[in-house]
Amino acid sequence: MIPTLFNGRRFNAYSNYFMKQFGSRVQKISIDAGFSCPNRDGKISTGGCTFCSNAAFNPSYCKPEKSVRQQIEEGIEFHKRRYRRADKYLAYFQPYSNTYKPLDALKEIYRQALEVPNIIGIVIGTRPDCIDEPLLHNLNEIQKTHYVMLEYGVESVFDETLKRVNRGHDFATAKRAIQRTAEHGIPCGGHFIFGLPGETKDMMLNAADLISQLPLTTVKFHQLQIFRGTQMAEEYLQHPDAFPLFDLEEYIDFVIDFAERLNPDIVIERFAGEVPPRYLVSEPWMKLRYDEVLRKIEQRMEERDTWQGKRYKKQFECT
Repeated sequence: MIPTLFNGRRFNAYSNYFMKQFGSRVQKISIDAGFSCPNRDGKISTGGCTFCSNAAFNPSYCKPEKSVRQQIEEGIEFHKRRYRRADKYLAYFQPYSNTYKPLDALKEIYRQALEVPNIIGIVIGTRPDCIDEPLLHNLNEIQKTHYVMLEYGVESVFDETLKRVNRGHDFATAKRAIQRTAEHGIPCGGHFIFGLPGETKDMMLNAADLISQLPLTTVKFHQLQIFRGTQMAEEYLQHPDAFPLFDLEEYIDFVIDFAERLNPDIVIERFAGEVPPRYLVSEPWMKLRYDEVLRKIEQRMEERDTWQGKRYKKQFECT
């Protein structure tokens, strides 16, 4: 039987989560506040993650030379045309590591966003090695008046994979960051990529058991997309056989298999990634709009009479 918490859908949908939280549709407004990354500026590495292309995800209005307020105001106008039902917004600090500045600077940047009318909170994308106790304490204080979520790029639960893509941290670091964030009462998201080189389908499916025991509020799943201008693109063009990319039908069945094993309490924000086609050097189906891919996933779930958590077993403990 489909869990009642899914509100008629076959997975724990992000839209339902916000309806429960706020009683209406909420839209994220992306902001590029000019942050850097310790994996780019030399603190950890200068090469960055081999798959990384932040430009592929940035909306046209999202430019670091603009003020935080200007980006939000332009973003609200953009989304009003696209999503007319939204009347509440979250400031989404998206590109690079948005906790990677001194605390006083972070306070000022977040304050600028929260002062804009109709902004009811902030979502902060960052790395799990870019948080500390003073920051978490400050975000906990902000929560008294506004919604706050920290969204961590985890990407893989396998250390060999993380090393291979030059991630610069291990899975234990991600687990600690997620645990500490949850202990401070702050909602926490995790981002994972399916199809990274060296990982088999069985490995990725087994990761569901580990992810399920993390105190995550939300997850985002993306198929591996290979972007022009990245180190991974060079590797792919030289050795395409080393990247067994999913075709569309294979991916749909895979993410459903994964969702069956996933803790049903975890909200799924995305099943797949979507970027402008000009950034891609990989499979054609990856140029489909996400809404179209999601419809196919939900239709296949109905055909298989399955749902998120159908095969979930609470058998692992996160340590």
